[in-house]
Amino acid sequence: MSTEEKKTWKHLLKSRLLLKPPVDDDPRLLPGRTKNVILGLLALCACTPGFSSTIYFPGLPMITQDLHAPPIATTLTAALFVLFMGIAPVFWASISDHYHVRRCLSIFSMLIFAVASLGLALMNNIWGLVVLRCVQSIGSSCGQSVGAGVIADCYPLEKRGAAFGKYFFGVFFGPLLGPILGGVLIMSKEGWRATFWFCLALGLFASLMVFFFLPETYRDNARFDASLPIAEKTDQTQQGVTQTTEDASSIADDEDGITISNSTPIKKARMNPLSSFFLLRHPFIFLASLVGGICFGSMFAVETIIPSLFEQKYSFNSWQTGLSYLGAGIGNLLGSIVGGRLSDQLLLRARKQRGRPMVEDRLTLNIWPCLVIIMPFGLLLFGWMVEYDRSVWAGIIGFGCVTFGMTQIMTSTSAYLVDATPGIGASVTAAANFVRMLIACVLTLASNPMVSALGAGYTTVMLAALAWFGAILLFILKIYGERLRQWSGFMS
Repeated sequence: MSTEEKKTWKHLLKSRLLLKPPVDDDPRLLPGRTKNVILGLLALCACTPGFSSTIYFPGLPMITQDLHAPPIATTLTAALFVLFMGIAPVFWASISDHYHVRRCLSIFSMLIFAVASLGLALMNNIWGLVVLRCVQSIGSSCGQSVGAGVIADCYPLEKRGAAFGKYFFGVFFGPLLGPILGGVLIMSKEGWRATFWFCLALGLFASLMVFFFLPETYRDNARFDASLPIAEKTDQTQQGVTQTTEDASSIADDEDGITISNSTPIKKARMNPLSSFFLLRHPFIFLASLVGGICFGSMFAVETIIPSLFEQKYSFNSWQTGLSYLGAGIGNLLGSIVGGRLSDQLLLRARKQRGRPMVEDRLTLNIWPCLVIIMPFGLLLFGWMVEYDRSVWAGIIGFGCVTFGMTQIMTSTSAYLVDATPGIGASVTAAANFVRMLIACVLTLASNPMVSALGAGYTTVMLAALAWFGAILLFILKIYGERLRQWSGFMS
């Protein structure tokens, strides 16, 4: 074996076996094919929380019966799962941004997910099921925060919209594919346990794929930006990209990623897992997170009430209920394609017209019809058609409109947060994810009681009103976002 071959093998082993392998080349200069593989792996990991949160929805009546569970306990298996989906990413993101690692966390989290799924498949006690669902949620939730950090590592600002569109297709397709596959699996002799056996296989598969094919991507901005061509560095500066250096000899990052000039070396700050929560004190972060949370929570609320509504109104069984989510999956796919293509194009168009870059350009024109018209229309169509026992296809199309609009809004607001807070993409995404999952948890607990008390029609009227309220918040962010960022100290 030649010396060059030995170096290649040594580098390959280091990149696969070390917890923190060196990143020798700028991740933004990786070949397009490699970046597509990375996006595919990110989408695979990011789909697991939504997928596993809903795959057993068609089997909830069977779980209640087999385990002799009180209704509140069965509801908690879904609600607490969603709540931990919001809390756990904050800790994953803090570890990722503090220790400058992405890859090893993805592997470790998928293994936790797999082990918890094994326990769930064997569990015979409802309260044990509740506890293991929380552990499963912790394991699955890493990809939703660390994945955004990887995208920031690999893509410059003007190309992140398309990348986020592909990434969020996995994030939001997971909870829609789950009930479809779950409805089929539950028909097997294993019943509802088959869904967790499938989750075990998915977790092991994802961990192996990440181990073999995902490189470490954490990008040292100060190191790699210094080697860019002068024109590109100037453009980076104009875009407001804050450079950071790991040894903090001339620039040190505080817990929010704000740059502070200093002429003497500063000791690296200790990791603070709560720093991601503290990011929500900045108005522009909180507003963007709240808008995304309203949209995601509305989708999750509809998703939660579908099994019982379709069983009562249309006498659907488990596999028919699962197939009814196909319309939402198509809406999600179309929203990802349309939003991904339009986001970057409209961003560059807005900057060209203004003559200078501004992060708020990421809140592009396509998201306004989605938030003001398409999502409310889909919610109202779903609610009132089901309320009056009209064609089930009308309800399916309505839910598809909801996911079509929601995907584009989530893509733009998430990319906006990463663009506006350079260097802490994982942490700010975790903060937004916490708000999103908290709202989804509340609406999950409230949706079925609301339908029982008000009916499906008036329940969706309230969800549509939330969407219009989100449009007002987004308008405020669009107009005053630059001032809010300046007030918070997130300006170059």
